[in-house]
Amino acid sequence: MTSDLSSSLSRLIPYWGAGTVPEGSTLGRYVSAATIDLLNHPQAIGNHFDYRKAIPMIGLDVEDVYPNGRTALSDEYTDLSYMVSQYGPPESAVNAMREGTSAANVGFYPPDILQSLREKAAIKKFGRPRVPGEFDVIGTEGAQGAIGYTFLTFLNHGDEVIITDPGYMHFASCAVAVGATPVPIALTEANNYRLTAADVERAITPRTKMLVVCDPINPFGTVQPRESLLEIARLCHEHNIVIFNNTTHSGHQIDPSIQQVPMASLYNEVPTEHIMSASGLSKSHGLAAIRVGFLAGSAAFIKAVASVRMEITKIHINYIGQLGALAAMQDEAYVAASTEWLRGNAKLLADAVKDIDGVRQPIAPEYGFSTMLDVAETGVTAQELTVALFKRKQAVIPGDALGDVGATDYVRVNFSHRDRGRIERFVDVLPDAIREAQKGVYRDAVIDFFRHQKSQRGQRIIDNIESRRG
Repeated sequence: MTSDLSSSLSRLIPYWGAGTVPEGSTLGRYVSAATIDLLNHPQAIGNHFDYRKAIPMIGLDVEDVYPNGRTALSDEYTDLSYMVSQYGPPESAVNAMREGTSAANVGFYPPDILQSLREKAAIKKFGRPRVPGEFDVIGTEGAQGAIGYTFLTFLNHGDEVIITDPGYMHFASCAVAVGATPVPIALTEANNYRLTAADVERAITPRTKMLVVCDPINPFGTVQPRESLLEIARLCHEHNIVIFNNTTHSGHQIDPSIQQVPMASLYNEVPTEHIMSASGLSKSHGLAAIRVGFLAGSAAFIKAVASVRMEITKIHINYIGQLGALAAMQDEAYVAASTEWLRGNAKLLADAVKDIDGVRQPIAPEYGFSTMLDVAETGVTAQELTVALFKRKQAVIPGDALGDVGATDYVRVNFSHRDRGRIERFVDVLPDAIREAQKGVYRDAVIDFFRHQKSQRGQRIIDNIESRRG
């Protein structure tokens, strides 16, 4: 099964196969120590479990799933794992890009982002007006680009980065890629699935260089209270710790009683020169392919990041995409309509899972379009359930992609689909998928995957599955 799995994934994209770098291997003799650590990290690409690993396990071939070589599931599947807005982009943005596609607009290198877009992003995404020489915004390839450039600019080998667990997988793996060490804070019922200043203070050591505040938090959709953000900002300023505030999931307010606060907007109440803020348009406006994101901070910090960005990629932000981004951020009607739709999807999903034995929602999302389902009481791991769901053409992501906490218990679900019938279909097939997984039919295949991976997290998952045999 392992060889079949590796072969199938290698035809999809060669580097998606899992496995560690053996000692003495050719690769190990040439690549950097940080790269070896990354390749061995359980949250690096290919090393965590997802629906792609189910393809050979249920007897499919890559070509059955991805038509015409495009790495997006065919329409007969429902992808509840991929973290882009499936509500779709505003028509205003599509029209702006269509009208702006001319020879003049595609034949030059835009040095960064349009001034009008820079001003709009400062207010709309970060809650603070742009002040040249004091607070500024640059463009990046989505919020993902902002993560990479910021980590490269501020982190040295051996530095520690405080993150959440569960959390967006690339915060951990990107830290490892630049030679830093991720230090997780567990998100549980005890802290209401949020960071607290007390949690952060306990995690600080002399090596702490950065704290990641992902707010709203991927994957729970919970929001940091304003007072908590003020406490965290003061604490990190006292300890000379850079805060990376990722607000990319703040586009949709699911709970009308909760208000998400960008940390940059607190500049009149606490020091904010140590805060770097990132956001994008993939989640808020369904514009993932244009790769337009934003990074904001003090002018000195922004200059440092921009200098690193220039030497690494010399990136010039997609000009046609910028035109679409500007139109999207001016489209208030789109935000209102998409938010209302997502609220309906969130309620449908929450109401439905209450009636499914062994499944519970730890906490309802307040912003964004992701939520966690805890399947521990079903008696099967999230990985086995992921395979059974994919057999029913439902794609989800299990907890090991997001950390140690809930690694075998959690399934993350993206509920943003424009077709509400897709959410209903997922809920309808979930009990049958659980029953099939309970028979243990995918147990050995999942064990083989993690045995090949050779990580401590993988071994814990193997032990968990083995303990349920019989």
